[in-house]
Amino acid sequence: MAINLLSWNCHGFRTHIDDIKNIINRYQPICIALQETYLTPEKDCKIKNYSFLRKDSIRNERAVGGVALLYSQRFPSRPFPLNTPLQAVAIQIEVKMLLTICVIYIPPNIIISQNELNELGNQLPAPFIIMGDWNGHSSLWGSQDTNARGLQIEKFISDHNLCLLNGSTRTFFHAPSRSFHTLDLAICSPSILARWNFSVDEDLHNSDNFPIILSHTSNNLTIPRQPPHFTYDRANWQVFKDLSELAPHIVHLADIDATVEAVSNCIIRAAEASIPKTSGKIKKLSKPWWNERCSEANKAQKKAWNRFRRYPTTINFIAFKHANAVARRVRRQSQRESFRKYVNSIQSNITSKELWRKVRKILGATDMGKSLSVLNCNGQIISHIKGIANVLGKTFAEVSRDEFYPQDFVYKRQEERVEYNFESSSNEIYNTDFTIHELRNALNNSHPTSPGRDGIHCKMLKNLSENSLCFDIGSFQPDLE
Repeated sequence: MAINLLSWNCHGFRTHIDDIKNIINRYQPICIALQETYLTPEKDCKIKNYSFLRKDSIRNERAVGGVALLYSQRFPSRPFPLNTPLQAVAIQIEVKMLLTICVIYIPPNIIISQNELNELGNQLPAPFIIMGDWNGHSSLWGSQDTNARGLQIEKFISDHNLCLLNGSTRTFFHAPSRSFHTLDLAICSPSILARWNFSVDEDLHNSDNFPIILSHTSNNLTIPRQPPHFTYDRANWQVFKDLSELAPHIVHLADIDATVEAVSNCIIRAAEASIPKTSGKIKKLSKPWWNERCSEANKAQKKAWNRFRRYPTTINFIAFKHANAVARRVRRQSQRESFRKYVNSIQSNITSKELWRKVRKILGATDMGKSLSVLNCNGQIISHIKGIANVLGKTFAEVSRDEFYPQDFVYKRQEERVEYNFESSSNEIYNTDFTIHELRNALNNSHPTSPGRDGIHCKMLKNLSENSLCFDIGSFQPDLE
């Protein structure tokens, strides 16, 4: 999938978190700029596979406005500090270049100075993209008239030699007048103007602003996939057992390393033929409460909305509002029923491990992961994954040298000078033959941890046939002629 950036005035993050997940599942964006999040500092918000940077706006102990950036943990990134009174936050993320992404929200009833906009633009390292709800009207982006806010934005674009990415599609629906306007803008540095295409989602997603989408023009720049791995729950172990049967010719080799490789290849070939693998694609965010009733209500809502957009009559608008209310009610009912069912599944007969897994899921305390951070090495910004790995490896090697340890701890060199006698009578217990009982005991006590470099998982070894497990490699003498 191509690289996408999104911006959306969500009118409440917690209220529309399921709509945000729908948008993520559809576009798989590497960054989402959200406005009017209505979050307070004590509210901790998380979405799987994304980091969260936000700036809340509180007035009279109430959330009014606020912005946030959700950015993918699959790309090296870092928050970029801003010194501004405006509702704005920024990050830098590596997309074949270190790109600065800033989200901004300017409420319609707030007066801002031109100097505040200029100071924001001066802080952002180029190349950058500023996305958000500016609440300005100008003929420059297709409005019928131009207001004071629009003139400010025009001057900001002109003074900083910036470019407007917007097309002609409207981004805001004003319900009282049933009219469409352009309030959401994407402004960028000139050097990256040709690298991003602008579009607008056709669905409001239960807001009054359409999400705007920036898609990278290069087909070579895609979201990295996870390495595919075997899904053992779907394995056909009988087929695996038959295909992995060891034969004399597999181990009748002169070199022990060649024998190990031949046995490993036999097991891996059997696994490839009998155990499905994951695709490596990013999993969609789950909605366990979604059912057929939700699908039908959502389909009716979209149908009513499309009819109103084609024929914006009062009757069609009322029909859309009704379908919207029905869909919202159905979703809430389904969510309540799903939560009750999930809580009722916590019974006394489940294991303690399953109990705590369910409790952590309810609390939202599952592992959300962390972003790979851009590094600052001696004043130089390292953002490529290979460069970051090299810097970390070099740093770890340096701090692991002997001079970093106290003298009473450094014994390695002294021990290396000691000569050891490796002669053995072969009567030690560790020199006796390895028995099938020991092998079975080791397999029974093994845990399903990640496989080594050969890719052989302990579940594969546990499902080998009895003949393969009892196969005595030492009984075969290689033919050296």
